Amino acid sequence: MHRFMSIPASFRWKLSLALAIVILGDQLFYENALFGGYIGMFAFAVLLCLVLGRPSVWARWQGGVSALLAGLFGFALILDPGLLSWIMFWIALSMAALFGMATPYDDGWLWFQRLLLHALRTPVAPLLDMAKWKRVGRRPRQRRFSLRAIGPLVALPLIGSAVILTLFAIANPVIADVLAMIEWPDLSAITPWRIIFWLVLFALAWSVLRPRVARRLIPTFDGSGDLPLPGVSVASVTLSLILFNMLFAIQNGLDIAYLSRALPFPAGMTMTEYVHRGAYPLIVTALLAALFVLVTLRPGSSTAAVPAIRWLVVVWIFQNLILVGSSVQRTLEYVDTSMLTTLRVQALAWMGLVASGLLFICWRMLREKSASWLININLAVASLVLTTFCFVDEGALAAQWNVRHAREVTGSGRGLDLCYLYSLGPSALLPLIELEGRPISPAFKARVQWVRSDIYATMVQGENSGWWTWRNALRLTTAGEKLKAIKILPLLPGQRNCDGTLVTANAEPVQTSSPPTPADVTGQPALTGKQER
Repeated sequence: MHRFMSIPASFRWKLSLALAIVILGDQLFYENALFGGYIGMFAFAVLLCLVLGRPSVWARWQGGVSALLAGLFGFALILDPGLLSWIMFWIALSMAALFGMATPYDDGWLWFQRLLLHALRTPVAPLLDMAKWKRVGRRPRQRRFSLRAIGPLVALPLIGSAVILTLFAIANPVIADVLAMIEWPDLSAITPWRIIFWLVLFALAWSVLRPRVARRLIPTFDGSGDLPLPGVSVASVTLSLILFNMLFAIQNGLDIAYLSRALPFPAGMTMTEYVHRGAYPLIVTALLAALFVLVTLRPGSSTAAVPAIRWLVVVWIFQNLILVGSSVQRTLEYVDTSMLTTLRVQALAWMGLVASGLLFICWRMLREKSASWLININLAVASLVLTTFCFVDEGALAAQWNVRHAREVTGSGRGLDLCYLYSLGPSALLPLIELEGRPISPAFKARVQWVRSDIYATMVQGENSGWWTWRNALRLTTAGEKLKAIKILPLLPGQRNCDGTLVTANAEPVQTSSPPTPADVTGQPALTGKQER
């Protein structure tokens, strides 16, 4: 106790906050099995503990902005938790904790190292501080209390009192009843896995409340001046840029001609094959072009000082932007002939980042900007895109587009893939209800209704079992209102495929919409006996 009281009050305050985080996390996630949006509430609690335990967060505006961004990502975790939102929250939270101890104007490369080392230190942070506490609290020749000294003193009185009290309880029913009223703690619930969970929570909280900023970092590569490389000279770079521009002009010309339908495709080639083969390789080509400019035309180099080379680079970057635009067009064409998926939404965002990166590289060369500027501006744009994806449900976007452009709705194009919409889960609920209310065939409507009703029932079951999220709660409320205006078809009982078709004994699907059993207002199937997804 003397050693504990010798620790500064701020240390004990942070210890209390870390223990509070452990208790809250244990009650939320282990004791009551609450997840979903409750992860966001837990994130806000951790942020509150950081603000209470480290008021220095607000000493610099960068720390305050990072704390506010952590709150923004905490809200995203309440809305609809995901791995991306969780990673962005912890990056912002860690930066808020470290800003008071590090140079705030460092570039993204140095901050990447700090965050990486901070993450690696997190599991052992409590052990390191415990060792420091033992060194600080050591008092040679002044040990007033120790277990070795106290043990012989209290052993006989405690053991003797326990024996006497036991005998009195046997002899006196009043004492026995009083002892029976004492509720001893149930230690059976404290399992090794629960203890490990406590340690993980404590380590996460402690690493934020007691961060240690890395001092020795690998400096940012300057990226200016000449870089001696074999075969790289003013003449070779000039010749390379001339040839590259010619090749890119041929590729871009063919893309414009074929994608605009100005030229017919060669025999045996279809639009689907053409657009599917080119989207991602062209992005790799653009990335290689960016690497070439970064290496051979660094600010202050002899190659970048030649006006002709600079103009050739500008033209080449422009052609690379056309190449990226071609990749976007190919992806959109493939979406038209196939369907929109979450991966394709993310690919389009990635193509936009590649295009912006090419522009930044060109601007850096023309204005002789530093490597730190290039790193920070790209990180800022990437962070903005990732933050957008924390709040935008790309699954809902894909489901909405697929529903509105399906052959069953428009009369042309590709048929709707109900299995893909089924895999999107809650994201597809409202688009499916919209489809269910359209004038579609009864057989197809029955399949749509089963997929929608199964997603609906799964969401209700998840909300009742602790997987509540704000976005899903809003979806369920909206779905309940919209379903009141839709006529629900009766569905045949039985096991069904992911597209809502009945499965017969020989595992062949049967499409039907005239079953004898009526469904309720939501058309929910039973939660048991569902098909494998």
